This record gives sequence, C-alpha cells and structure tokens, in this order.
Amino acid sequence: MKGDASFLVELGFLLILLGAAGAVALRVGLSTAPLFLLAGLLIAEGGPVSLTSAEPFLEAAAAVGVVLLLLALGLEFSADEFANAMKRHAPSGVVDFLLNATPGFVFGWLIGLDWPACLAMAGVTWVSSSGIVAKVLSDLNRLGNRETPAVLSVLVLEDIAMAVYLPVLGIVLVGGAVLMGALGAALGVAAVVTIVLLAQRGERIAERLLNHDDDEQVLLRVLGLTLLVAGAAELLGVSSAVGAFLVGLAIPPKAAKQARRVMEPLRDLFAAVFFLAFASQVDLGAIPAVLPEALGLMVVTLVTKVITGWYAAGREQAADRGRMRAGTVLVARGEFSIVIAGLAVTSGFAEVGVLTTTYVLLLAVIGPILTRFSDQLARPWVARARSVSP
Repeated sequence: MKGDASFLVELGFLLILLGAAGAVALRVGLSTAPLFLLAGLLIAEGGPVSLTSAEPFLEAAAAVGVVLLLLALGLEFSADEFANAMKRHAPSGVVDFLLNATPGFVFGWLIGLDWPACLAMAGVTWVSSSGIVAKVLSDLNRLGNRETPAVLSVLVLEDIAMAVYLPVLGIVLVGGAVLMGALGAALGVAAVVTIVLLAQRGERIAERLLNHDDDEQVLLRVLGLTLLVAGAAELLGVSSAVGAFLVGLAIPPKAAKQARRVMEPLRDLFAAVFFLAFASQVDLGAIPAVLPEALGLMVVTLVTKVITGWYAAGREQAADRGRMRAGTVLVARGEFSIVIAGLAVTSGFAEVGVLTTTYVLLLAVIGPILTRFSDQLARPWVARARSVSP
C-alpha cells in the first residue's frame, strides 16, 4: 500500500509539473515539447527532484507516447498519398544521409574516437526525432501544410534505414565480421518489406475492424491494433514508430476521422510523458565537460538539417517559408540517437554516451523553438526572391 501511495503522489506531481510547463508554453506561444523537456531536467540525475516509484511507469508510457504520436501523423494521410510522396523523396533520403551522417563521423574522428564509435556518431547526427517532429507539427497546426509530406518522407526513410544501420552498427561495435553485418542488414530490409506489404493490404481489414458508431469501441480497437503492430515491428527489428505510422495510413478515412478525435487526449497525455522521460535520462553533472564539443557539433548539424529540409520541401514545390519550416522542424534529434549511443556505451565507448545526451538535449529544445520562428527566419530569403523576380 505504501508503494501504491508513493506512486500516486509522484505521478500526481509529474502531471502537475507537465501542466505548468504546458501553460508556460501556451503563454509564450511555443510548442509544448521544449518546455516538457526542460521540466524533465528537474527529475534527471543531479536534478533537484528524485523519483523512484514512478520510474517504471515513465519508461513504459514514453514508449506508448512515441507510438501514439506517429499514429496521429499516419491518420492525417492516405496510403496512396504517402506512397507517392515516398517515391518523390528517395533523393531527399540520400541528401539527408550525406549531409547529416558525415559530420558525426568526421567529428568523432577529429576528437580521436575509434572508427566503430565514429560510425555510431554518424547515426547520432543523422536521424531526426520522429516524436518531437510529430508533436511540433501538431502544436503549430502544420500537418496540412504543403511541406509536411516532405518532412514525413524524410522521417520514415530514416526510420526504415535504421532497420539496416542498427544491426550493422551492433556487430561492428563488438568487433564482428562484415559478413554478419551484411546478414543483419538483409534481415532488416526483409522486415521492412514485410511491414510495408502488410500495410498496403491492410486497409480493407482495418475498415471492417475499426468502423463503429461508439467512440469507446473505436478507441480500444485503434489503440489495441496500433500497439500490436508497433510491438511486432519492434520484434522484427524495425522501429515501432514505423509500425504505428503505417497503421495510421491503413485506417480508412471515415474511421481515421473518428480515431483522430477520440485518440487526441490520450496522445497528448502520453506524448507529454515521453518528453519528460526523455529529458530525465540526462546526467546533469556530466554536461559541462562535453558542452563545448556538443555545441560545435550542434551548430554544424543544425545547418545541415535545415539544408536537408529545404531541399526536400523544394521537391514539393513549397515556397521559401515552407522550405524553412521543413528544415527547422527536422533539426531535433531524439530517441534513435539515444538508442545508438546506448549501443556504443554498452560496447565500451562511454564517451559517446555523454556527448550524445548533451547534443540531443540541446537540439531537442532548440529545434522546436526554431520551428516556431521559422517564418521570421525565412524573411530574408523571401525578400531576396522578390527583389530578383521580374
């Protein structure tokens, strides 16, 4: 009973903390994501508040939060619309990899890391945070913008690429053979193809299963199906976020509209916990030692992500404001970067962990703020375009 009471007190405190952070975000006109992240620092290691009973809940709820954020994105689009966008953005995926993985690898080499750790740093700087991007797009009402399919295509291409990259990285970090890495990559590709094919054929099944007049039935069915597919995707070596996104795409329009309405409060709750739990993993005492390096890497890869988004949105014929919005929203790094750093740390490359955590925290906070003011950042480009137009 005492354990139950402690859990309830800690959970109540966390929800009040999140409510206060969200109120501040609304007052100043920002997305709630950076404020939730900053709130999470209060309960991080070395922070002023220490929690014990609520930690298992935070870990589980954070995983659900990412899944629901990506489900909500998938519900905004049809499978055909997104398939066409993915075909257009294969070049965007290549540009994304070249511009954003290269700085991480080179930076690792410059500071004297072994080449497996450099490969890990390449992944850390390459992949944007699907969870943070989804939250920011929703908060700023940009899901229907012209540049948004470009942003989502880049995110999904990154997540799919992780099915190849992570097995290879895991084997390289422990000194495994190249052949074993190639086998892991082949298995990852096979898993991705399997999930995509199931999603393409799943719309009729979803229509029979999910259409219902009762909101409670829709909530339970959509949530259950999403968690089931997300978990299966994770077992196959693919991101649970990709699985959840594909579920959203497969849900037919009528059910999708109802699902968006009934899932919104649940999504907001678990998404808030995700950001809080993410920041709570930071060791505040370790940040000062690596802060200069993290800041330098942040500046370089902030610019390269903006260029990536600018290029990708250009393939959608977005205007300069839309291209800047796409670039800035992709800046935030997050969950995959932490997973990659965790693999490196467990393989004996401890320096990657502290540097990555500081780097990710900086971009996770700064990215949504830049996105909020992206239209102002684009003004010089708009003015220049007008001055040269006939």
